[in-house]
Amino acid sequence: MKAIVLPLALAILASAAHAQDVRGGKAVYDRYCAACHGPAAQGNGPMKMVLTIDPTNLTALQRVNGGHFPLARVVQRIDGRDPIVAHGSEMPIYGNFFEPRSVALRTERGETVRVSPPMADLVAYLESLQR
Repeated sequence: MKAIVLPLALAILASAAHAQDVRGGKAVYDRYCAACHGPAAQGNGPMKMVLTIDPTNLTALQRVNGGHFPLARVVQRIDGRDPIVAHGSEMPIYGNFFEPRSVALRTERGETVRVSPPMADLVAYLESLQR
């Protein structure tokens, strides 16, 4: 029994201890987000002119949220749990890419949000952009 419990416990701890990688998050951002939000995440990407709603300036999320980075809302917008209509339909949802949700992140209120490693990296990158 002990031979099974220890490897299982180590696997759980390893998934929860994923260190967020800002550089990896930038690569995810460049691939999936920059076309709309722009290379500097200021909402001025090349697709902006064809969208019905301007993309959000992702560098100001903390400022417009009372000095707190809205981690839970950012995750929910990206994975589709909090949809936004930006170009006649919902924002592109990359939920399947951001599975499985094996990393636990803490929100500004101390709640746990489970995300995939690429989502954790993307969130770390977005948080690093806050002024």
